Amino acid sequence: MDTPPDKDWIALDLDRVGDELGLQTSRTSDRLNQIDRIRANGVGDRIALPQLAVCGDQSAGKSSVLEGVTGIPFPRQDGLCTRFATEIILRHESGMQRATAMIIPHVNRTEEEKARLNAFRYEIHDFSELPSIIEDASASMGIRGFSADSNAPAFSADILRLELVGNTGVHLTIVDLPGLISVSEKEEDVKLVRDLVDSYLENSRTIVLAVVPASSDIDTQGIIQRARHFDKAGCRTVGIITKPDLINEGTEARVARVAKNLDSTKLNLGFFLLKNPTPAQLEKGITLPERRKIELDFFSTGPWKSQGIDPTRIGIDNLRVFLQELLDSHIEQELPKVRQDVRKLLHEINEELGELGQERSSPNQIRIFLTRISSDFHNLIKAAVEGLYSGRDAAFFVVDGNDMSVRLRAAVHRENETFASYMRNHSEKRKVVANPDADDIEAEEDQILLTDAQMMSWIEQRYHETRGRELPGNHNYALLAELYHAQSDRWGSIARRHLDTVVSKVSHFIRRALKHVIKDSKVRENVSKVIDAALEINIERAHKELESLLEDEKRQPITYNHYYTDNIQKARQSRSRKQLGESLDSAIEEDWNGRFHFQNSSDDVRRLVTSLQDRVVVNMTEQACIEARGDLAAYYKVAMKLFVDNICRQVIERHIIAKLPNIFDPVGVSAYDDEALLHLALESPTTRHRRAEARQLQEALEKSLRDLGN
Repeated sequence: MDTPPDKDWIALDLDRVGDELGLQTSRTSDRLNQIDRIRANGVGDRIALPQLAVCGDQSAGKSSVLEGVTGIPFPRQDGLCTRFATEIILRHESGMQRATAMIIPHVNRTEEEKARLNAFRYEIHDFSELPSIIEDASASMGIRGFSADSNAPAFSADILRLELVGNTGVHLTIVDLPGLISVSEKEEDVKLVRDLVDSYLENSRTIVLAVVPASSDIDTQGIIQRARHFDKAGCRTVGIITKPDLINEGTEARVARVAKNLDSTKLNLGFFLLKNPTPAQLEKGITLPERRKIELDFFSTGPWKSQGIDPTRIGIDNLRVFLQELLDSHIEQELPKVRQDVRKLLHEINEELGELGQERSSPNQIRIFLTRISSDFHNLIKAAVEGLYSGRDAAFFVVDGNDMSVRLRAAVHRENETFASYMRNHSEKRKVVANPDADDIEAEEDQILLTDAQMMSWIEQRYHETRGRELPGNHNYALLAELYHAQSDRWGSIARRHLDTVVSKVSHFIRRALKHVIKDSKVRENVSKVIDAALEINIERAHKELESLLEDEKRQPITYNHYYTDNIQKARQSRSRKQLGESLDSAIEEDWNGRFHFQNSSDDVRRLVTSLQDRVVVNMTEQACIEARGDLAAYYKVAMKLFVDNICRQVIERHIIAKLPNIFDPVGVSAYDDEALLHLALESPTTRHRRAEARQLQEALEKSLRDLGN
């Protein structure tokens, strides 16, 4: 609303508010001003602030109570001062007179609506202007009856603030809430009012001034029931009984019992008993001194005189002083908590701004942003690949239970060791066991379990199938190749499964690293696609490398590893010792009657040699198969170890792990064109709006901390 044209100041009758009530100390003013400044900063929507709120059913006499407390003659036309909360601020400053009306938009308003409502500001030159101010405020808020929209809401969550500075005689901030209604043409209106009132009552720092008419059953009044719901202990509810002149004669004792806090409805802060001016008196324009005199005469004579009500609990003057002292002590108690809440919220907002990062509306801003996060990502990945889990990103590398995925190098080591162990113990296509049918023995996937005899039978079959021009007792060079290729048949599936496991670990790690580095979910999703594409290329190359290694294993066995010959020698020596031992045992049992006495004489030597020669049964086929089996075991062991190392080094390390730090690094980002940059990290309007709101709240909170003396 535009401010009226400049004209001579029309003095406001602020003296009617104070009238020498006796101010509290200047400290009272400072504390109240602190809270009001915080509320003016717009923090009140996010931080519960100490306040007084006048509540009651419609026609309970709230307007009369407010006028008596504040000295402001609120208009009583239907529809005015009842459709939104009105915040009244009274400040005593000698030598100054100022009265201002403004709208505090609700937090859920759009930015455009907030700007429009914030522009509503009116300097009050005379209280007679209040009706038109309230009408214009109602229209600005878009309230039904003041808006062209017939479907507009009947109530608003916006606040009309009336600030009066001058010779008020008190420092007081009080909120007038719409009266509770139980019946309306539109059911949503009932809920709107209840929700609006409840939003104040549920604030643990709101002192509820519950206005109830003396003619009603106090215990069933809607405001008393709502106050009980949110203030179960009754520690922040003040009862204000109005209209005692309208009760039936002879019922004064009932009302007095409530006023003395002796009835079933008890409040820790007690009740006050007021007499409202009559409509005729209001029409005439009753002054505060006149109201005070009428009230004094009413309660000091007739049936009220004998009720024994505490005189400090009767009359508007006593209520006003009580409320100032109550608000003062309430703020004194709550200020440290408010300061703590402001600091906590500021910390949360700072974290949110940190997550949102700097504005990203131009390619240059985006390039700077992506360069920073790609650098952070590169350093994090490099540290994980090198196994450096301390330093700047130590918090990321904290292990949660048995999940080691954040410590990538350790996780890959564990998977490689598991792969190597499996290859040593379970990689053969045919595995020799004592009893293949035993319940406690289970074959691995695509594995054959057989006995020692069955193994020899299989080798003999392959021996006959590969016979060439070699002499009996020897085996064709192709036999070892066929045996080895058959036994190593499962290596491909085992290695592929290991590669897939490592890739899964790496992918999971990448997701967590991205979440740690990039807070914006949309940017994280876009960057993730770029990384996935690069990682997919590396995975494809790793699979090609794996297939090349498998192709190598399909060729003729070749090794220059001396462990192969060592293993052959050891196997032959072991077999010779076994055969010699068996022959010697047989000779002793049959030729020496189980008792062997060897004197090292030439006769004993000849006798022993003859006995052993008689027991050497030369089966050239069996001999060739035994030799082939020994060669197979020796070569398989050497080749398997080399294959494991090659998979871990040439497949996993070369193509997956070593290339990770470069899949999204600053060098790559520097090569992106503007279109790619905009596609990757152009922030959404929602993000820009969130940042603007967060910055605005950050400034308000920082200012509030300064206002609170930090």
